[in-house]
Amino acid sequence: MLTKRQLLILQSIIDDFIETAHPIGSRAISKKAKINLSAATIRNVMADLEDMELLEKTHSSSGRIPSEKGYRYYVDHVIAPTIRDKEIAIIKNIIQDNMIELEHVVQLSAEVLSQLTNYTAIILGPNEVDATLKQIQIINLTPQTAVAILVTSTGHVEHKSFSIPKGFNVSDFEKVVNILNDRLVGVPIVKLPYTLQTEVYELLKQHITEHELMYEYIQSIVRYDDTAKLYVGGQSNILMQPEFKDVEKIYEFYTMLEDEDEIIKLLAEQHDGLKVTIGNENKNEAIKNFSLITTTYKLGVNQLGTIALFGPTRMEYRKVITLLKSLSNEMTDLFYVTFNK
Repeated sequence: MLTKRQLLILQSIIDDFIETAHPIGSRAISKKAKINLSAATIRNVMADLEDMELLEKTHSSSGRIPSEKGYRYYVDHVIAPTIRDKEIAIIKNIIQDNMIELEHVVQLSAEVLSQLTNYTAIILGPNEVDATLKQIQIINLTPQTAVAILVTSTGHVEHKSFSIPKGFNVSDFEKVVNILNDRLVGVPIVKLPYTLQTEVYELLKQHITEHELMYEYIQSIVRYDDTAKLYVGGQSNILMQPEFKDVEKIYEFYTMLEDEDEIIKLLAEQHDGLKVTIGNENKNEAIKNFSLITTTYKLGVNQLGTIALFGPTRMEYRKVITLLKSLSNEMTDLFYVTFNK
């Protein structure tokens, strides 16, 4: 463990470097009101911190910058989440004002999170393979067209327009909707095809004249893509960070962002709770120069989504951790209650 003096100097250097992105010298630290130490004493402490591999000396300056090990110590032992009333109020308003569809809430949350931090935010929705069908409606738009609205237990809402089969008795739609809601609501998405082929098909034969034709239409309507969904905010924010003016450093990151499967694989590995990975702690080569902070939100007992922020290792950890925890709590409170009624 560090001494009180070492801890004070380390925190001061990291806080200043996060704000300025410039190496910090002993004279700059000695001018701070809370640092009652001479420049010579500060230099000795900085040298000790460098020996511990918590600080690094740049070639272009006599000042020091935090190492990845220094950031890790800072995250694990120094910072604590702080109350950020203004930003948290913004998050609460987004959640409360947009309670209709999960997708809308999550996309807005990703965008606002990126704006509040100036980093790239990605929110991973839960995989629909874990979901059940919560509701299905079929609404006639015209005598020839209708729209099917399907809602899952994860809050995913899907609208599918289709043409009404020629000669089909429109009044049978009510029977069809009743059959579908009676037999499909509460059924896991992955089991829908089997339930359609067995229970639903038999009931259609009994109650619907054009049952074969309607069965074909229902098969096309009740079809889900079972992959998780990504919501991205602030994709270009990384370019605003001075560390990433070098195109080569950022090229691999943007290439990764274009590969949804790669992002899903990266974020799906996160477990319940908050996790901070710094620089080379990241296994993916594309983000070796980044810090990645993730947390999860819940939609059910076994249904987790992931919130992630990508930024430089010179990230505002205290602010980001506070905002992620707040957003996670708000989304969990809304979705867990709404989709588990």
